[in-house]
Amino acid sequence: MQAWLRSGFRAGTALLLWCALAGAWAGSDLQVLNAATVTTTVAGRTQTEAVDLPYHWDRHQAAQPGVASFDLPFSLERQPDVPWGIYLARVGTSFSVELNGELVEANGSLAYSDGGDYAKIPRFIAVPARLLRPGDNLLRIRIRADTGRRAGLSAPVLGPASTVRADLFASAYAWRFSGSVLLAAFSLVVSVTAFALWLTQLDTSAADGRRREGVYLWAALAEFCWALRVADGAIANPPLPWVAWGVLMTACYSGWVVSAVLFCHHVAGWHRHASVRWMRWAMAVMFVGAVSSTWLSLARAEPQWLTGWLGFEIAGIAVYIGGFVLATVLRPNIARVLLSSVAVLTVLIGLRDWVVIRVSDSYGDTTWVRYTSVFFGIALLTIVVTRFRTASQQARELLATLTAKVADRERELAATYGRLERAAREQATALERQRILRDMHDGVGSHISAAIRQLQSGDAKPEELLRTLRDSLDQLKLSIDSIQLPPGDVGALLAALRYRLGSRFAASNIELQWAVDELSPVERLDAQAMRQLQFLLFEAISNVLQHAQATVLRIEAAMAGPALRLCVIDNGRGYDASSMPRAICERAAAIGAWLAVESRPGRTVVRLDID
Repeated sequence: MQAWLRSGFRAGTALLLWCALAGAWAGSDLQVLNAATVTTTVAGRTQTEAVDLPYHWDRHQAAQPGVASFDLPFSLERQPDVPWGIYLARVGTSFSVELNGELVEANGSLAYSDGGDYAKIPRFIAVPARLLRPGDNLLRIRIRADTGRRAGLSAPVLGPASTVRADLFASAYAWRFSGSVLLAAFSLVVSVTAFALWLTQLDTSAADGRRREGVYLWAALAEFCWALRVADGAIANPPLPWVAWGVLMTACYSGWVVSAVLFCHHVAGWHRHASVRWMRWAMAVMFVGAVSSTWLSLARAEPQWLTGWLGFEIAGIAVYIGGFVLATVLRPNIARVLLSSVAVLTVLIGLRDWVVIRVSDSYGDTTWVRYTSVFFGIALLTIVVTRFRTASQQARELLATLTAKVADRERELAATYGRLERAAREQATALERQRILRDMHDGVGSHISAAIRQLQSGDAKPEELLRTLRDSLDQLKLSIDSIQLPPGDVGALLAALRYRLGSRFAASNIELQWAVDELSPVERLDAQAMRQLQFLLFEAISNVLQHAQATVLRIEAAMAGPALRLCVIDNGRGYDASSMPRAICERAAAIGAWLAVESRPGRTVVRLDID
């Protein structure tokens, strides 16, 4: 089976090369040198044989390191007039090129392994026309081969430099070198983007809502590993010895495979299942197996270890992708369909690369799977855009829902506020009625009751009865005035007292001395406190009218700093200051005012300080 595959791929390669070059050398002097005589030295043993190119070193020499010299004769009818060029699709590990005994190019050491690998990119070697001669010419290419580096020699193509460079070398170099650099840069950009998303995006479906989105982490790791792996195509002199570098590159390749599989696992939503633990163990085994088989292949020069393991890995991944595709068919969405397509394409291309690169005798071919990372990156970006669009739509829907709920709540609050406002007005009205009734009961009612008792006693004097009724009427008027008093405006309160009691002073032959300055509003005196202050002053003035036998009543009001000082002064007969009426003391305490009384015959002062 393996012999059949080798023969088939050899024939296919020759056919493809012929088709590719047929149009290029039609009507030109291009020559493909397929026949060569090779002298090889492996493990101290030298032999010479005729071979057909391309020459795959690992197939002919069982992956053992060594050196070889290829003699490729060709003939020309005449000496060219223009410079020629040699196109080598693949040559190395290290090599030198001589034409008719003249060295035209050399890369790396042929005597020992210096760690360099110059077989990664196609080569264009400029040949001066003077080195070519009519008749027989000899092209000699020497190589040194390292284990596992796909050393060997592809069939050289000779011809005019401009034709060889434009038709053969330029496109091959763009695909294998420039393409590797661009792919590495693209993968690195996608990796950084995915890693930034992993740092900033939280998995809202998690129990605590604080876990990061694992799908972005695996995407970042996959693209980072692939960026390193693809960048190897542009690195001729790696920073590590060959075996260590080869193991690292396989670790990057396997890390890409493992991370890509776990990325698919998250996209499918399987990372929440209990089986994810076994999946991680399986991926760990796959990673360790790839690294171990690579070390065995390179250290022991036995490539079958890595070839066998890669075949097993491809089979395992194919089974997983089959399950992923089945799940996509059962529950399709954009992310799953896109990722399934990329995964199937990657597995098929990976299988092709495994057969062509690891199993067949084909030489000069390059891997195709490196280019599938572009599709993987596009799939990731599409998934990110889809998720953000879905999240944006959900946010808009949530905002609309919240707006509707807020509007409903505002209407409910407005209705509730209206009811509370009506209730507050009704309560305020009820309280005002209660206050008026209480004031009428305590003031007007008590005076009328006193007048009734005086009449019932039979010895009431008309003057005393009239004074009692007048007090009752004045208190009723003051109760009505208190409804209109602005809170804290003590000046307006005193003016109302003067207006209501002025006629009483005149009827009692009492001179009123008014010494009220401009007063600042007292903010802490609300409507209730203003009524208490009004009746306190009325009680003090009423005592002067009824009992003091005074001829002068002086009312003083001024600001003493931030405090307000009120004084009611008369020149009456005085009384015992320690027996101040209880009503006045209680009202002063109710408004938090400091009350002081001084009394002697001829001068009584009731002072009230309000902070």
